[in-house]
Amino acid sequence: MTASFFRMALILGLLSAIGPFAIDMYLPALPSIGQDLHADNNVTQLTLLAFFISFALAQLVYGPLSDMWGRKMPLYLGIGIFAVASIGCALSTNIETLIAFRFVQGIGGAAGMVIPRAIVRDMHTGVQAARLMSLLMLVFSISPILAPLTGSAVIEFYGWRGVFWAVTIAAFIGLVLLATQLEETRPAKERSGSGLKSAMTAYRLLLSDRNFLTLTFIGGLGISSFLVYLANSPFVLIQHYGLTPTQYSFAFSINAVSFFAVSQATGWLGERFGLVRVMRIAVSAFALAMVVMAVVMAAGFNQLPVMASFLFIGYGFLGLVIPTSAVLALEDHGAIAGTASSLMGTLHFVIAAVAMVISSLFFDGTAVPMAAGIAVCAFAAFVLTQATIGRRAAVAAAE
Repeated sequence: MTASFFRMALILGLLSAIGPFAIDMYLPALPSIGQDLHADNNVTQLTLLAFFISFALAQLVYGPLSDMWGRKMPLYLGIGIFAVASIGCALSTNIETLIAFRFVQGIGGAAGMVIPRAIVRDMHTGVQAARLMSLLMLVFSISPILAPLTGSAVIEFYGWRGVFWAVTIAAFIGLVLLATQLEETRPAKERSGSGLKSAMTAYRLLLSDRNFLTLTFIGGLGISSFLVYLANSPFVLIQHYGLTPTQYSFAFSINAVSFFAVSQATGWLGERFGLVRVMRIAVSAFALAMVVMAVVMAAGFNQLPVMASFLFIGYGFLGLVIPTSAVLALEDHGAIAGTASSLMGTLHFVIAAVAMVISSLFFDGTAVPMAAGIAVCAFAAFVLTQATIGRRAAVAAAE
């Protein structure tokens, strides 16, 4: 792989991380935000849910815009909105205002999630795309690995408002990278046929493509399992298990290390065994780890080391599921890669938002409901894979 290959992965990974940075960095602050703004845990979690809802829905807009305008202009727009909303979050004096600005922040952050995937598809397909996607995810891992640690340090010295000033700075750094380091990958001649009508046609095509939807839902259920953990873990680990915000950050980062370290084997495994086979095996192992974790914890073995061990193993396998499902879903849609990436992202986060809402209904302050929610998402991904991808692979092998 050339230096330009790694350079592109670095730039796209950092642009992708800006939005998630606004999630992961302030996770250690959730309990203190609730105390400072006089809101209970369920209301405080709405600051997270509001971000996810707008983050999901706004992706439907950025994909077609990137097909019509090129990849860079919508990125400028999104990161600019994100920066302004981050300032609003920092200045919020009540929980309602914070929730509103978090919603706007999600609208801006969605651009960085959609468009880098489309740029990968502009440049590569197949195993090369999987290799670039996994490298992008390695850089992207700066958010769940370093953001909680950085957030806990910022909170200690500057309070939770300091987190939002920090992500504002990150947004301005992203704008500089975009202006100076990223070239346009969608030529003007390819944009000429793109418009509102073509976007609606593309969405109809994608929504009728069973392969695209299946792979998107498998990836979405995997992401949901992680976001159920993300939404509940600050309260479980800090309030139930008694970790400090810094200790929580380390515990959260360990799972992220597992996820992104294993994801780096995607290209090599895909080249040797095929991306479909890699995904099927990874989904099975991911579901097995999470279901066993839920059963063991429900049986009374719910100590933190037990949960942490299963999460480390399960999220490692999830690191293979996410890039392979994304690459396979986009494989046949290069001409509408931006729109396909946006629909994929929206469906991922809509599924995750539903999972987060349902899991919050059963949250009782302990770890067992969270573990059960994670296991349900993982098992659903396994069932869908076996019923669709697994069946097609078996038929193909018999022919």
